[in-house]
Amino acid sequence: MVGEATKLRNEDLNLCFEKLMMLGVGFGGKTGGVKMEGVVITEWKDIPMELLLRIVSQVDDRTVIMASGVCSGWRDAICLGLTHLSLSWCKKHMNELVLSLAPKFTKLQTLVLRQDKPQLEDNAVEAIANSCHDLQDLDLSKSFKLSDRSLYALAHGCPNLTKLNISGCTSFSDRGLAYLTSFCRKLKIFNLCGCVKAATDSALQAIGRNCNQLQSLNLGWCENVGDVGVMSLAYGCPDLISLDLCGCVCITDDSVIALANRCPHLRSLGLYYCRNITDRAMYSLTQSRVKNKPGMWESMKGRYDEEGLRSLNISQCTALTPPAVQALCDTFPALHTCSGRHSLVMSGCLNLTSVHCACAVQAHRTASSIPHPAH
Repeated sequence: MVGEATKLRNEDLNLCFEKLMMLGVGFGGKTGGVKMEGVVITEWKDIPMELLLRIVSQVDDRTVIMASGVCSGWRDAICLGLTHLSLSWCKKHMNELVLSLAPKFTKLQTLVLRQDKPQLEDNAVEAIANSCHDLQDLDLSKSFKLSDRSLYALAHGCPNLTKLNISGCTSFSDRGLAYLTSFCRKLKIFNLCGCVKAATDSALQAIGRNCNQLQSLNLGWCENVGDVGVMSLAYGCPDLISLDLCGCVCITDDSVIALANRCPHLRSLGLYYCRNITDRAMYSLTQSRVKNKPGMWESMKGRYDEEGLRSLNISQCTALTPPAVQALCDTFPALHTCSGRHSLVMSGCLNLTSVHCACAVQAHRTASSIPHPAH
């Protein structure tokens, strides 16, 4: 069946797919079947692999799993062709489901196992690592039951990971995290939010050494992160675009200065509740615009205005003063304080109420210039 299907032209697949979607389950003698390049589909089991995968792409993942159990032909086709799967809908017995499916769906590239209540255990992650070697995107968020065993398994079984979400996995250690990064060196997007034990300066030093392609890192509420770790990131991961340090209460200006000097592509920075941050950090970000792009002010000014920081959260950074933040806002036009945009977030900084972006100033001037009707 699969051999015949490979001979079908793409336009025939499109035509047959449209007919099948209109006919629904109306196969058999009543319709006479659907004919494509010598292949007549009279029953569901006759559907070529390419067409079956296109049909199942229209349904939810739960239905896909059910379809894989209809017959051996469907099972083989779906298991070989399925690359994206989410089991977040599974509220009970997710661990058993993963143990059952992982050995079958060996071509998975994206797997979402986000949970409301912790279900996954290490043996399920080990099954994934043993079978799904093409995996690139894995979401294990809120898997409170997982231990370093899972990280060791992923390190050896899934070295091609580029996106990993282990936010809320509070049992992982920094040693386990460092081990993972020594094998998974292609990571570009990494979410460690709430991984208090794992995200330490030691682990960040390992990330800086091993993951130089990293573009996005979430370290929210990892209170053990300090300047040593962030500076290691800045020096080892120059392609960083987004970094969330919200709640990392130990960091100081030194972290921000290192990021400003070493990460020219930084577009989003979260510093919520980092109360050790002062004007010195703001001015370093302001000065980085000139340092990172020398000689481009005139020739690329239009394009340049779109670069630089586009999102900054300095809420609860109470040591900052209006002149420093205003200078930063003036330097990066994409930082907005105006209503509806708010890419410069300053909640809880009552002394910064005078800081405004260019849009807000222009709106105020426009409103002031409109004559009011006489009463």
